[in-house]
Amino acid sequence: MALDYRKCAEEIAELIGGGENVASAAHCATRLRLVIVDNSKINKAALEEVEGVKGMFESNGQLQLIIGTGTVNKVYDEFLAVTGVSAASKEEAKAAAAAQMPLWKRLLKTPGDVFVPILPAIVAAGLMMGLVEALGKAIPGFSDTSWYLFLDLVSNTAFAYLPVLVAISSARVFGANLFLGAVIGLAMIHSGLTNAWAYGSMTAAEQAEVATWSLLPGGLLSFKAVGYQGHVIPVILAVYLLSIIEKWLHKHVPEMLDLFITPICSVLATVFLTFTIIGPIFSTLETMVLSGAQLLVTSFFGIGAMIMGAIYPITVVMGLHHMYNVIEAGMLSGELGKNIWMPIASAANFAQFGACLAVAVKAKNARTRAVAFPSSLSASLGITEPAIFGVNFRFMKPFVAGMIGGAIGSLVASISGIGAVTYGVTGIPGLLAIKDGMGWYILILAISGGIAFAITWFIWKEDEEAPKKAAAPAAPVENNNPVVIKCEAGELKAPCKGTFVAQEDLPDPMFAGGALGAGCGIEPAEGIVIAPCDGEISTVAETGHAVGISAAGDMEILIHIGVDTVKMGGKGFKTFVKEGDQVKAGQKLVEFDKKAIADAGYPDVVVFLLTNSDDYENVTVG
Repeated sequence: MALDYRKCAEEIAELIGGGENVASAAHCATRLRLVIVDNSKINKAALEEVEGVKGMFESNGQLQLIIGTGTVNKVYDEFLAVTGVSAASKEEAKAAAAAQMPLWKRLLKTPGDVFVPILPAIVAAGLMMGLVEALGKAIPGFSDTSWYLFLDLVSNTAFAYLPVLVAISSARVFGANLFLGAVIGLAMIHSGLTNAWAYGSMTAAEQAEVATWSLLPGGLLSFKAVGYQGHVIPVILAVYLLSIIEKWLHKHVPEMLDLFITPICSVLATVFLTFTIIGPIFSTLETMVLSGAQLLVTSFFGIGAMIMGAIYPITVVMGLHHMYNVIEAGMLSGELGKNIWMPIASAANFAQFGACLAVAVKAKNARTRAVAFPSSLSASLGITEPAIFGVNFRFMKPFVAGMIGGAIGSLVASISGIGAVTYGVTGIPGLLAIKDGMGWYILILAISGGIAFAITWFIWKEDEEAPKKAAAPAAPVENNNPVVIKCEAGELKAPCKGTFVAQEDLPDPMFAGGALGAGCGIEPAEGIVIAPCDGEISTVAETGHAVGISAAGDMEILIHIGVDTVKMGGKGFKTFVKEGDQVKAGQKLVEFDKKAIADAGYPDVVVFLLTNSDDYENVTVG
């Protein structure tokens, strides 16, 4: 009897809370993909009993109902008619799922999405910069050698061209062309512009000599020809603007002209608006912040220093901190004759080190620890960007703990009255730059870093701040199993040892017919299932007989042990992972008792499926 598509759609709509509870609806070759507003309104048990629904699971913020090839599109059309929901593409559904997150999480997610991919570059650069600076201070004459210059070049490259890295990563996040994003980043630090760090160190008279560009007659839209070295926020905003312009042009420019008109107009408009509007506004904010900072540092009996120690990491996030060289240079050349700002900056930086170290020690997630440990080391050497962007600001509570530790350490720095004989160096290497007061400096670092560590340890909880963080994974074993599934997103090895079974020969019509995606079966030689690739555990059946994995390239993987083994109620199964765990290829996921399955009268074939195989053009199995 043919499926009543209308009835199926009406029952689905009723059991998910109606059309008003649907943020987005899309479908692929086999599944109805829904982004739900309030998951508490879903009757999951009843949904699985709806005629036409062959299964359901949740992945990446979407409720996915398995309906089948040739049928899902008809149910989808009826679903749109019943609910009044507008049709959406799979990508739009994914975007809608992300949009369901709270506003503060979405705001924090963007800088994290931008910086996490470039962390290896800036972590390595940060560590090397601190070490090279320390060697230059510790070894007389070394800073004049070719080796020092060479090492300085290697270590400084990532930071000297940080706007380019940020621009490329931002383009990926906002959906702009990566190479056009790179052009925007390069334009903002072009050699035809005065270097921003050099400009910040100039006197007012020298700054007045820097070229001013006027793009309209009468001096309208004039701006100083100064680059954006060290800046972050203007670059991200510029690339976001690029993405908007580029997408609009793609929709409105005729296809035969799009190839050259869209790139030219996108880059020209973005650079024009960046240098005439975004840049000048940001520069005004910089001037206001720096003037206030200089007043606070030297006033109010240490209270001003506390305030600056607290807000210093915020200025790092805004890309303003390199401009403090103006204040420091003024202190060295003025009546003070020493740089009293440097201990304050060191307190703020070392507090971020303490907070990041606490995350590294306390975190169970292997990826978090892998980022936090080297980032904290970099911060201890005075390079805090990896710690702030990759860890503390991303989780926020450690960032706030660092602000508190920095404030208290800065108060001590103000009371001590110590200063440095140079600028541009903080943290542990700053020991070599302190003028008469090394003991005080060590105390400042210990207080700021220790307080931040302690506060982070007590207020930051991994499961609260990052709900899908992993427990410590079981030790991976070597996976010598053959590759059985391939697609453009990657290769998947068999999840257990045994004999290959073609999909059409699987002893279950839903698995064999491909309703849950392309794959195969393995007649297991032993009762152990291991991870076929690196990924994140998306689902673990309560009975332990099935595990879902989200992997690179948005691959969605299902490992189902046996057929109808759900009826065993978990007897004979032992799981070693939970939802949200990060796993490595070869890591043990489940142990199962082959004899118990046989005694229960069920096949023990391990079903291995790429459930979203229809998302890829070339999927091969075998």
